[in-house]
Amino acid sequence: MTTTAASAPGPSAGLAAHQVTVHYGRQRVLDRVDLHVAPGETVGLRGPSGSGKSTLARVLAFLHAPDGGRITLDGEPVAGVRHRLPAAVRTRVAILFQSPRAASDPRLSLADLIAEPLRATGTPAGQVTARTAELADLVGLTPDLLTRRPHAVSDGQLQRACLARALVHRPDHLLCDEATAMLDASTQAHVAAVVTDYQRRHRAGVLLITHDPALLARWATRVVDLPVPAVTR
Repeated sequence: MTTTAASAPGPSAGLAAHQVTVHYGRQRVLDRVDLHVAPGETVGLRGPSGSGKSTLARVLAFLHAPDGGRITLDGEPVAGVRHRLPAAVRTRVAILFQSPRAASDPRLSLADLIAEPLRATGTPAGQVTARTAELADLVGLTPDLLTRRPHAVSDGQLQRACLARALVHRPDHLLCDEATAMLDASTQAHVAAVVTDYQRRHRAGVLLITHDPALLARWATRVVDLPVPAVTR
């Protein structure tokens, strides 16, 4: 089923953008966009380059504040971004970016990369170690890979570590921003399988941003088209 970005956000349960507008300087990137991702649902988001898909994902992940409109989580408005939000709120949404190298600290080993969000929220060391090992196994990273830094692994191996990091707090919503575009076919399939299994077990909502029509047809519950905003005068 295909809808448009202007459709109503739907019921309150889940993650939603309401009339979200974002400007970069004088350029309007998002213009009064509504989007709703319900628990257990996979929403595909497509649109031409420049339509603001990645910006919308960053707003929904509490990484970028909108200039207008609001974000709600289970019907409750979310005010603030990043560490201005309580950990109990910001850890409910995770994002997996297209480029794992741009999203990773090159100084960290893969184990530390996965563990970083847990340490940031004060998780005890023993639990950090156990959860890191659990997720590394889930995404297919062997112990020898965990000791390596990003420059010493492939894009696919690094994206597996980024996926483990995204799942480390057991988020209610996972936003995938072209997350498989830079991967080979086998790694794409593995990442998709891990996300699908996680979604099934935790009834997580998934936002899937991709230009791949086959992936949208296979994975998305419904698809939202995001148009390019009109030029700001």
